[in-house]
Amino acid sequence: MTTYFAGNYDIAVIGAGHAGIEAALASARLGCKTAIFTINMDAVGNCPCNPSIGGTAKGHLVREIDALGGEMGKTADECFLQSRMLNRGKGPAVHSLRAQIDRRKYSDTMKHKLELQKNLELRQAEIIDIQKYENGYTLTTRMLAVYECKAVIIATGTYLGGRIFVGEVSYESGPDGIFPATELGKSLKNLGLPLRRFKTGTPARVLKSSIDFSELEVQKGDEPPQPFSYETEHLGENKVDCHISWTNDDTKQVILENIHRSPLYAGRIEGVGPRYCPSFEDKIMRFKDKPRHQLFIEPCGLSTEEMYLQGMSSSLPEEVQLKFYRTIKGLEHCVIMRPAYAIEYDCVDPLAMNATLEFKDFPNLYGAGQFNGSSGYEEAAAQGLVAGINAALKVLGREQVIFTRDNSYIGTLVDDLVTKGANEPYRMMTSRSEYRLVLRQDNADERLTPLGYEIGLISEERYNKFLKKQEQKKAEIKRLKSTVISPTEEVNKILVSRETSEITTGVRLIDLLKRPQLGYEELKTVDTDRPDLDPNIFEQVEIEIKYEGYIQKQLKQVEQMRKLETKLLPKDFDYREIKGLRLEAQEKLNKIKPLNIGQASRISGVSPADISVLLIWLAQNK
Repeated sequence: MTTYFAGNYDIAVIGAGHAGIEAALASARLGCKTAIFTINMDAVGNCPCNPSIGGTAKGHLVREIDALGGEMGKTADECFLQSRMLNRGKGPAVHSLRAQIDRRKYSDTMKHKLELQKNLELRQAEIIDIQKYENGYTLTTRMLAVYECKAVIIATGTYLGGRIFVGEVSYESGPDGIFPATELGKSLKNLGLPLRRFKTGTPARVLKSSIDFSELEVQKGDEPPQPFSYETEHLGENKVDCHISWTNDDTKQVILENIHRSPLYAGRIEGVGPRYCPSFEDKIMRFKDKPRHQLFIEPCGLSTEEMYLQGMSSSLPEEVQLKFYRTIKGLEHCVIMRPAYAIEYDCVDPLAMNATLEFKDFPNLYGAGQFNGSSGYEEAAAQGLVAGINAALKVLGREQVIFTRDNSYIGTLVDDLVTKGANEPYRMMTSRSEYRLVLRQDNADERLTPLGYEIGLISEERYNKFLKKQEQKKAEIKRLKSTVISPTEEVNKILVSRETSEITTGVRLIDLLKRPQLGYEELKTVDTDRPDLDPNIFEQVEIEIKYEGYIQKQLKQVEQMRKLETKLLPKDFDYREIKGLRLEAQEKLNKIKPLNIGQASRISGVSPADISVLLIWLAQNK
């Protein structure tokens, strides 16, 4: 068969899911001629699993993407159905925004943004072959069109070698019944990329009218709802409610009686599944003593009757799914519209990449999203942004950007992947960050918007608004320090009502705010000179005042780690030459080639004793 030359690009992105979208938009906005390829244009920005954006730690990622100039947060705001701040009962470090979205509207909105973006072409084509040549890479489509590209970003999601499992039935497919990418995986293996198999799954969708909502607990959104994007001024009202139900002993019994029909337990699935998002039958087998499991019933959109059963993914046969769903209160007569399924797919070992998400042995080739061994829309979008930025910067001859653990959850995510690898689909959690008190979602703009502006993704207008906000914040802290509250009857009445001690002399407003029982809201009647500011400014100021000691302690830890990050290691060096390093440390260091001592210290298998040896060796060989 004869191929034909179809054109050339600075950057080509393979895949138009959440990773591919951010990669392509960043690349094009930085001035690179970019193409984004998708097997089916109707699946651009698809949400094949839960119809939501954000969640614990994931909400942090979305805010950081927005602070850098990415698109996920803005589009989620445009398509939101309900917004809730999770973990309100805990400290501010783990507060995370989560929004139910209209999944079809989200997909259509993202597709239209790609179509309108200058320097970007959206193409429906399956890439079946990738070849390295002197000036970059050639991509060949199933229609035998050949494109030349200076850099390529692979963001194939779960399509690469995708295979669906439902009970005894198994067939090649991507998510939602879309064709998989069957040939590209072979080409990537021939190129030399270290691929392996992972697995994930999704619950059934059921018909809304078949659910008895009178039996369910209602879960309403926050009022007023908070947006993800710092540019969204008015989000509007929550449009839907979500609902909660619970499994029971009958549900468990159906699973136990049919577990032999699960492809996971019958040995038909080879791929490694996500530990923190297991299938329902896996939950039952792992936690047999647990009497019940919670599930959330969530709408998929305003123009559909599909309802999503969060927490109930399965690969059991369809008739078994219907049987165990119908044991649950409210779902006794449910009708399945789309059955649950497991999907197995090819992904790469992220240890093969640098912190820029460029492959070490393949210059100008980048990976992003589930292809890198992660799970989740938000993790994918964050990596897509990193890969898109760095591919563009490299093509433009500019220095690439490395996001660090101390400046972002994005940096933590990437660092974990490229230094520790992923033996299962990687999910972002607040516990993965050792600096989570300074990496809060409320201050993502403060941490990353200056960098987004420096890169070129934040406009002059937006940056000036950011600077104005920072000035307002400084002025507010100054006002709190200089404002003295007198010991009036009204003030002491408030203090007593909040179960904190009365005052007998004038007290600075900032000292009252330091009390855990008090906040801006409680003091508004006596704080008569309070300016009319963005509520987010008050939130940030209050957090920084109340947690000042803890924040300062964490900033000292950050400074100590930064010192290790400045101690650079040679790029091409055989660590077997360093006497005193354990054999395992030599092997891991030679495989990963860390950039600095800080990164080396986070590699599994490199001990504190090995780090001491490295520090001594560096001192001796300056």
